[in-house]
Amino acid sequence: MAEQDRLGNLEEMVLLIVILVKDEAYGITVRDAYVKQFGQEISLSAIHTVLRRLEKKGYTASKMGGASTERGGRRKRLYEVTRYGYKKAAEIQEQRNQLWELILKLGI
Repeated sequence: MAEQDRLGNLEEMVLLIVILVKDEAYGITVRDAYVKQFGQEISLSAIHTVLRRLEKKGYTASKMGGASTERGGRRKRLYEVTRYGYKKAAEIQEQRNQLWELILKLGI
């Protein structure tokens, strides 16, 4: 596996949250979902950094949404998971399932 294909824990969690929030995946909604799911605060800048990194690796793609008055006429960058990103998420899930099966066999 190439270094660029690897996902850190935070990258994995953010990728899964982008899948979860679907059409409304942008910085604030991803951060809010992260806080809700994990009960841990995270800065918006950290989320933006991870979203850009996921896009650079090809796991997500982004486009600019429409401007809104509540954002002062600014547009937001919307993210979606690519086919490659879904494949990577499924691979990670399979690897975790295999490990848990081994752990359960140990009787722990």
